[in-house]
Amino acid sequence: MMRVLVPARLRKAVRTWFDSRYISIADHRQDIRDALWEVQTLRREMATLQGEMERLRNARSQAADSRADSRADRAKIDDAHRLAQETAKALDGVLQNEVLVWQAIDDLRAGRPGQEQSCA
Repeated sequence: MMRVLVPARLRKAVRTWFDSRYISIADHRQDIRDALWEVQTLRREMATLQGEMERLRNARSQAADSRADSRADRAKIDDAHRLAQETAKALDGVLQNEVLVWQAIDDLRAGRPGQEQSCA
């Protein structure tokens, strides 16, 4: 690799152009922190929903005599199941995005430019 003296103005212009096109590693790290916070939040929601489903299952077995209670419990179970599925889909998306961010960081560290698309 050859080094060449480059005027400061040109160097600054090129760096400014690169900075405007790409997100810095610090910004990627912040995105990862945000994604981790989101994952932790979704994990807590999943635990809450699983607890709610377990409580509803126990309540359903105890209240098998009452038809009205059974319908209400069934609606709550269906709602909890729907929320658990939505949370699982959201968590899957967050984890996929985290993998993409880490791949981009690895590419930056290895000095391999990514695709022509900007991250911004």
